[in-house]
Amino acid sequence: MCTYQTERIAVEGSAKGGDGWFRATDAIVYFDHPVHHPAGHALMIDVLDLSKPAGGRVGLELDPSSARAMAEAILRTLEGVPAGLLDQ
Repeated sequence: MCTYQTERIAVEGSAKGGDGWFRATDAIVYFDHPVHHPAGHALMIDVLDLSKPAGGRVGLELDPSSARAMAEAILRTLEGVPAGLLDQ
């Protein structure tokens, strides 16, 4: 069963795809049927540059435990950064 729960957020950063590095402007996070990951459902994260055609995209398909582990690792990493560096 699909949840159709989708979140789209604006981001500032860079991503590396098949054509090299590109500016990341948006991220879409959703839980659905993966295209490549061999599971019935997965958490998908698409990082996009909306000014580019389909080549300006990187996609992740993660099983739920990997997605949670990644989210927790991101939060732990940010918590350990001195406040002055986060403001840059």
